[in-house]
Amino acid sequence: MEEVKTNSGQNLGIAALITGIITFVLAVIPCVGIIAIIPGIITIVLASVGLSQASRNNSPKGILLAGLIIGIIAVMISFSQIFVAGKIVQKAHNGDKWPTGIKSVIDDVKGNVMKDLEDANVSIKIESKGDTVTINAKSNKKDLEQKLEDLESGKKQKNDTIKKGK
Repeated sequence: MEEVKTNSGQNLGIAALITGIITFVLAVIPCVGIIAIIPGIITIVLASVGLSQASRNNSPKGILLAGLIIGIIAVMISFSQIFVAGKIVQKAHNGDKWPTGIKSVIDDVKGNVMKDLEDANVSIKIESKGDTVTINAKSNKKDLEQKLEDLESGKKQKNDTIKKGK
């Protein structure tokens, strides 16, 4: 007599595997991994129910076991991030210089970006009816404001180049 195998629980196995993979991806992302606990529990429940159906009906269990294992690993990674986040908060509350160090790094980066923006060169080229006006300027704010006022009033700047034609 031949054993009859059915596909009972396979839909739950596929759902558990997909949910498990998504949970695992979420779990390994720092600071976001904590929320992976919820889909991880859903994965474990789906795989468990699918395994019980597959056992009753002598169905294949490979996909169900894969979903269950991935879900359990993802939940464990997610729980470990809770402890890591707790250590970070504890370190911040103990008066360590860690948050101050991050603030100084952010301030340094901000200062460097602002310095680079202040040292930037600006080149504006305007073409109209065959005339070309090119303005090359350093980003000295007062000079740029004066050039803008002169352009709005229609005055020609001494450093401006006007080229005819195309």
